Amino acid sequence: MASHLAVAVSAPVSSPPVVSGLAPRRLALRGLPPRRLALRARPRSRGASFVCQAQGGQDTSIQVPDVSKSTWQSLVVESELPVLVEFWATWCGPCKMIDPIVGKLSKEYEGKLKCYKLNTDDSPDIATQFGIRSIPTMMIFKNGEKKDAIIGAVPESTLVTCIEKHVGR
Repeated sequence: MASHLAVAVSAPVSSPPVVSGLAPRRLALRGLPPRRLALRARPRSRGASFVCQAQGGQDTSIQVPDVSKSTWQSLVVESELPVLVEFWATWCGPCKMIDPIVGKLSKEYEGKLKCYKLNTDDSPDIATQFGIRSIPTMMIFKNGEKKDAIIGAVPESTLVTCIEKHVGR
């Protein structure tokens, strides 16, 4: 996944932007405000086009290892280091947003904090045990005990503040 995605819609200068053959007014009737359609207009000879550009080069996200019911005891409960567990599901959009941040933090706190992902669809027993009602939820465990929880796709700074409270300096 790229870290930034820029999308631009361009259309002839003399006419309003046209997206997939639909005028902005018709799109507005479908719940899309016309002012959001023309992110960046460029003069073109005819028709409309999309310009999508991934910024930041290649995918540099770090894969966070999975934890499941069968590995929970050894990876989380018996860990000598604090553990951050990201409760997620494959169908969850906000989970996809927070995943690269958790991956980045797992690299930054290497040797001080372990990070794992638990798919709530694959391990519902553990999710129920800890009262997970919304995903993504990140929980910090220390000495096998739940110490803190962060719910939702929060900014990296929020996660760092929470981690810093529980990671020995």
